[in-house]
Amino acid sequence: MSDTYSFLPYALSAFIGIGLAAATGFRVFLPMFVVSLASYMGWIPMSDSFQWLAGLPTLITTGIAMVAEILAYYIPFIDHLLDTLSIPLATVAGSVMFASQFADIGTFPQWALALIAGGGTAAAISSGFAGTRAASTATTGGLGNSVVATTETAGAGIMSILALAAPFIAFILAILLIIMVLILGRKLWRKFRNFGERNNAKTINVEAVEKRHLE
Repeated sequence: MSDTYSFLPYALSAFIGIGLAAATGFRVFLPMFVVSLASYMGWIPMSDSFQWLAGLPTLITTGIAMVAEILAYYIPFIDHLLDTLSIPLATVAGSVMFASQFADIGTFPQWALALIAGGGTAAAISSGFAGTRAASTATTGGLGNSVVATTETAGAGIMSILALAAPFIAFILAILLIIMVLILGRKLWRKFRNFGERNNAKTINVEAVEKRHLE
């Protein structure tokens, strides 16, 4: 029974870390601002190695970066430019958010687990929504991108709050999001592959017709 109770804090930390990492997959700086605010106000504890997150300079910096990031996604072309940077940035941010919850297990296992679980979760969700924005641009001419941006911001806020207030629910949602991204990613890949094959077939047919006319 004592072994079970000793395992619970690590499980709770994992749930919080995965939830925060999933939130960074939507927006990089919003979850960091939420964690910085919560730790600055004393709502959540922060280990010595991550006390910088609880500092006022970090709170101000992440707040400014959060607002700039949210607004930038409503600017045409800039949103796609940010998508090229969002995956590596989300991977780093997701790793940091996850590692902040596992400060007492040793440096190497802490960051190895953070990179795999936290960074992997953030990268998967970030890449999924980058593909959604690309599909929105292709199908709506960019008119639907603001809806995607608003959904991402809402998702980041909800996941950040849930990760701190209801970690298990945040963990379940993160797993469901990853599954959804994998399923949608496969469908989009098949759609674009079939589209490319149809275009190649049309090109071949045109070339065949032109060849017949020349003969």
